[in-house]
Amino acid sequence: MDVPTDRQSPDPTAADATPVDVATVTSREVYRNAWMSVREDEICRRDGTAGIFGVVDRPLGAVVIARRTHDDVVQFYLVEQFRYPVSARRWEFPAGTSPDSDDALIVARRELLEETGLESDDLRVLSVIDVAPGFTSQRSAVVLADDPRPGTARLEHEEQDLLGRWWTRDEIVEAIRTGGVVDAQTLAAWACLSVYDA
Repeated sequence: MDVPTDRQSPDPTAADATPVDVATVTSREVYRNAWMSVREDEICRRDGTAGIFGVVDRPLGAVVIARRTHDDVVQFYLVEQFRYPVSARRWEFPAGTSPDSDDALIVARRELLEETGLESDDLRVLSVIDVAPGFTSQRSAVVLADDPRPGTARLEHEEQDLLGRWWTRDEIVEAIRTGGVVDAQTLAAWACLSVYDA
């Protein structure tokens, strides 16, 4: 169950050193709000053909796995909220972005407190994920927050319907199996955690 602490944490802001197969010819912003921007890039592929990409740019995100042991049972905290694009409520690990910081632990600490009221002094970056690389540049750090203590939630206005509770490992596995948990970042974070818990 222990996550190794003698290894270097992944850096979610590190640039990829892989050679690029596509060159950006022009780039223009077509939309912006407080949480994201959308740009349209004209590109040239390696073989010389032209094309376009629409890209959603968002700041660094954090997905927070809050974990505790209660009555000798390991539990994880998930939140449920209405997700407008899919017109449904979804159970997820607390997650969010911050335009003010590219420090994954700062983002994770803020999101954990904001959405759950929980605080932890033991936060570690487990992994880094590309959220949806087919259309967005956003990356998220998967952060483990062990032994959180109660605090006061600071929900944003759009999170006023948010609910939360502790889940056992078996409950999460069953919810994934039956379609009760389908959020991609939550599933990816669960897979990252399983690497360390295997």
